[in-house]
Amino acid sequence: MNWDVVEGKWDQFKGNAKEKWGDLTDDEVTEMEGKRDKVIGKLQEKYGWTKEKAEEEADAFLSEHA
Repeated sequence: MNWDVVEGKWDQFKGNAKEKWGDLTDDEVTEMEGKRDKVIGKLQEKYGWTKEKAEEEADAFLSEHA
């Protein structure tokens, strides 16, 4: 599975994202739309992570739900 699939099925993945990153609000999760760059940006903003750390987290999410 790749991010295109996640993006297309984001409504199905929103609960998993909210569970993994519990500090994100429902609106923030919805706003990300499953787009990798938006997920990374929101993780950086919310958690203060570097871009590299946010990318690792986003890709781990993809791996867990592939």
